[in-house]
Amino acid sequence: MTLTVFIAVLFAALLHAGWNALVKLGLDRFSSVLLLALVQGGIALALLPFVAAPAAAAWPWVLLGSCLHTGYKLFLIRAYRHGDLSQVYPLARGTAPLIVAVAGALFLGEAPGVVRAVAVLAIGGGIMLMAGRGGLTRVALAWALGTAAFTASYTMADGVGARLAGSVTGFAMWMFALDGLLMLAFGLATRGPAAVSALLPSWRSGAAAGAMSLGSYWIAIWAFTQAPLAMVAALRETSVLFAMLIGLFWLNERIARGRWIAAALILAGIVLMRV
Repeated sequence: MTLTVFIAVLFAALLHAGWNALVKLGLDRFSSVLLLALVQGGIALALLPFVAAPAAAAWPWVLLGSCLHTGYKLFLIRAYRHGDLSQVYPLARGTAPLIVAVAGALFLGEAPGVVRAVAVLAIGGGIMLMAGRGGLTRVALAWALGTAAFTASYTMADGVGARLAGSVTGFAMWMFALDGLLMLAFGLATRGPAAVSALLPSWRSGAAAGAMSLGSYWIAIWAFTQAPLAMVAALRETSVLFAMLIGLFWLNERIARGRWIAAALILAGIVLMRV
């Protein structure tokens, strides 16, 4: 991984943490996720006339990636129904880079060296340690691990698809647009027109957060074409560390000692990425 890609992915992680700290929508979790998906999809649709279409070989991956992103959102919402965000999210996100590392080695020939493997393990382990001890029911654990499987799957699909597409931006915008349409269809099917009307009071906050989210993941998709998927996936999940620091310095949150230990483990993984 070059220094340019390294810095870009860290910036993407900061953006990801930033939009999570920014968004205060006052909506239920499904509505919040739907609003973000619609904003991303709307921006992507507006940009489609100005970007090159993906190559023919990439279209199956565009379709697969959009379905996996939608599945990830729906699984994450369900996981939150059975467990706290502070435990579900780190578990769901921290496990994913480890899955990608194994899958990348088996199917893409991207076996990391010893140092890089330790870096991925340190970052993934540190993120999971952020969840703290216990408290998750078996049902919550199952949904969280299912969410991690979706995260790893869309990472693999987007990585392969972007490499085949010839246009990273074209691939990303089509994927975001289809994901937004799938989420809209699911919202209308399950909640009717009220699914959309409930979002209107929060559209300004949702627009800012959605734009940051789109930018964050566009950088990640570009990075998938420049470096091994596991390294990008692990480095991107350091957003958990940035979120903790935002909570400490901006929101005046108290940080337990266990989370500092987890942060140190994540930081060690980041350093190992550059050794």
